[in-house]
Amino acid sequence: MTSFKRIIAAAVAAAAFGAWLGAAAAEPIKIGVAVGLSGANSVVAPAVVQSSQLAVAEINAAGGILGRPVELEIADDASGAVGAQKAYDTLVFQKNVDAIISMETSAARNAALPIVARGKKPFIYTSFYEGRSCSPWMYVNGWVPEQVVAPIVDYFSKTKGAKTFYLVGNDYAFGRGMLDFTKQYIEQHGGKVIGEEYLPIDGTDWTPVLSKIRAAKPDALISATAGGAPNVALAKQLKSAGLTLPYGNLAIDEGTAKGMGDVASGVYLAASYLTSIDTPQNRKFKAALDSKFGADAKTPNELSEPQYEAFFLYKAAVEKAGSTDPAKVVKALGEVSFDGPRGTVQMNRSRHVPLAMRLGQIQPDGSVKVLQTFKDVDPGMQCPNLK
Repeated sequence: MTSFKRIIAAAVAAAAFGAWLGAAAAEPIKIGVAVGLSGANSVVAPAVVQSSQLAVAEINAAGGILGRPVELEIADDASGAVGAQKAYDTLVFQKNVDAIISMETSAARNAALPIVARGKKPFIYTSFYEGRSCSPWMYVNGWVPEQVVAPIVDYFSKTKGAKTFYLVGNDYAFGRGMLDFTKQYIEQHGGKVIGEEYLPIDGTDWTPVLSKIRAAKPDALISATAGGAPNVALAKQLKSAGLTLPYGNLAIDEGTAKGMGDVASGVYLAASYLTSIDTPQNRKFKAALDSKFGADAKTPNELSEPQYEAFFLYKAAVEKAGSTDPAKVVKALGEVSFDGPRGTVQMNRSRHVPLAMRLGQIQPDGSVKVLQTFKDVDPGMQCPNLK
């Protein structure tokens, strides 16, 4: 190498080191993550935490946000309202985070929103949910009923000849909201709901409900339980009861399915993210998880992947706003996009996101066989009074 080239190389290296040192010395941008490390969501929480950690590591490796490193603040919301109040009080008022990016139960989200509003913190909610939860501070990048119900109901009606349906769920905002929408959709399209049953979010014994399903003899079953443990309990008891009717689960994710073995085999789901999406972005995402976490890497899924991409949406919004000023960031969140493992996402439809949806069936090894794909499914007008 010539002397001149050595000088140039040294200068480039020094500049890169200086940029890194400057970012490391700058005041960190703190992002709060409230998630159910305990309670119903504890089955899916580890994957959500890992995707958060990966996103932060990648952002920091690229120089942070506006030259500032990103720092994670993780809090356990215990998968419910009481835990969420404690977690958000800590994140908002004690830790004074710059923003919150969280995958939570609807009960936790509803309890958190007044605290977020009081603290004026940008909030990206990354879980699929029952829809129509609106706040001037919140954006959502998970699916809503308008995007997930039709693929399952239509498939059962058209390919399985289903005319009568039985609905079961957990007795809280998600379960009630999802199944209210599902019932309306079924009846609007010529079907009939012949039974509807709910268990508390911490309920574990589905035996009485399964007896009622057996007696009613519906053509198909659809459930909306809290993501994680309730899905496992219901699927195991369905299997033990020998009920083999077409079953669509509106809350199961691929990571949970893989952990259940053949218990989940045959269950139908609709998802915006599956590990089988064959794109460079998804291959890179999965490889990065494996590289960072090795044998401890959790299966990325419908709940953890939106968590990952939300950090990059927040990064883009801060960069567009030119600061972490909450009002400016909230305005920018609806104007930015991210080309990630699910494809290009932008929370520009009433603070929600159009999504490609995939109808799939869980296989004996926990993988999901894609049966149909629907591009750019609109979430509908979720929050018409918010710009």
